[in-house]
Amino acid sequence: MEANNAATATPTPTSGQDVLLYEVDGHLAILTLNRPEKRNALNAALRTRLYETLSEFNNNPDLWVAIITGRGPAFSSGHDLLDKTPGGPSHQDLYRLLNSIYKPMISAVNGYCLAQGCALALNSDIRVASEKATFGWPQVKRGLSSISGPTMLARSVPLNKAFEVLLTGDLITAQQAYDLSLVNKVVPDGEAMSASLAYAHKLLANAPLALRAMKEVTLRTLHLRSDDAYNIAELMFHKLEASEDAIEGIKAFQEKRAPIWKGR
Repeated sequence: MEANNAATATPTPTSGQDVLLYEVDGHLAILTLNRPEKRNALNAALRTRLYETLSEFNNNPDLWVAIITGRGPAFSSGHDLLDKTPGGPSHQDLYRLLNSIYKPMISAVNGYCLAQGCALALNSDIRVASEKATFGWPQVKRGLSSISGPTMLARSVPLNKAFEVLLTGDLITAQQAYDLSLVNKVVPDGEAMSASLAYAHKLLANAPLALRAMKEVTLRTLHLRSDDAYNIAELMFHKLEASEDAIEGIKAFQEKRAPIWKGR
């Protein structure tokens, strides 16, 4: 992995088992959900660590791209229904934070990806799934509703398909998820992380401010009229046009060499 003058500091782990593994390699951050014995279900401790670590990633100018994955045979089976620990960030707090991150994020889905696990994946920009991955919101089979399913799935797939998944509670395969455009790529079992790293290196070869601008303008203008969207895009274009990276990008193009990005 490339290490272009990047920070190597990581957030301080909480006491006890480190339920989230955090690795920084160059400008890349890798977050690994680490409750394999619970299929990486999100309890209060893991949700808190995710919130803290994603905040660190978002606020660290030396970190440009993130990959999130799960340790063991699951990405995440969703909210830990047996966890009654009070306090910490809520589900909505975590989703709001994810929605505010304009740096590119990639999900390497290596197995079960259910309910809140699906929410983590859907809030990533590129999703790679193992051929053995399965997706779904099975809450109706437990007498429960969902925060992420009704608010996220129908924004990603046709409404009738969203209802089929949400109302039956049935799981769908990686190939079915691909057919619905929920994932970008399906790879052989065991290769989700390597394929995600390949995507990450492609992104890291590009200017980090430009990556963020592309994502921010896209998300901020999805539901706007075209004219309003154009205005926001133009403001961002002119903001980046004066950046050191934009000047370097043009200079490198003229000199027929690879650019050296600084993120400013």
